[in-house]
Amino acid sequence: MQVLEFIASNGAWSWVVAGLILLALELVVPGGVLVWLGTAALVTGIAVLLLPIYWPLQFVIFGVLALGAIWAWLRLRGQGKPSDRPFLNDRAQRFVGQEAVLDEPIQGGSGRLALDDTTWRITGPDLAAGARVRIIEANGAVLRVEAA
Repeated sequence: MQVLEFIASNGAWSWVVAGLILLALELVVPGGVLVWLGTAALVTGIAVLLLPIYWPLQFVIFGVLALGAIWAWLRLRGQGKPSDRPFLNDRAQRFVGQEAVLDEPIQGGSGRLALDDTTWRITGPDLAAGARVRIIEANGAVLRVEAA
């Protein structure tokens, strides 16, 4: 209850100080969310400076501004220029469509294939070592191949 009493007695300045603290914390703990919470607190403080707003409505204003700003940020941050590394978090997808030569045979429907600096598990029809294969699908860390 001390926080509510502090906000009720200091009004706008408590919001301004809270906003500045949140913005300063963003410098220490980066992530983007604290910027929007700090901005919402500053805007709430400015609104309370200009208009006599009862403290429960101040929390509603802060909550609506914070949720709206974070929602807009989450929606807009993915837009813009396309990534220069679209397969960064899905390395196996970059091999789909490529052809390779088997170092080891595929037996019982599974085997291994060396691509770049990694040996991948593969599935497909039984083929002898030296056969040419085309990668047709990536399912997690397993590549599905067919004879090329």
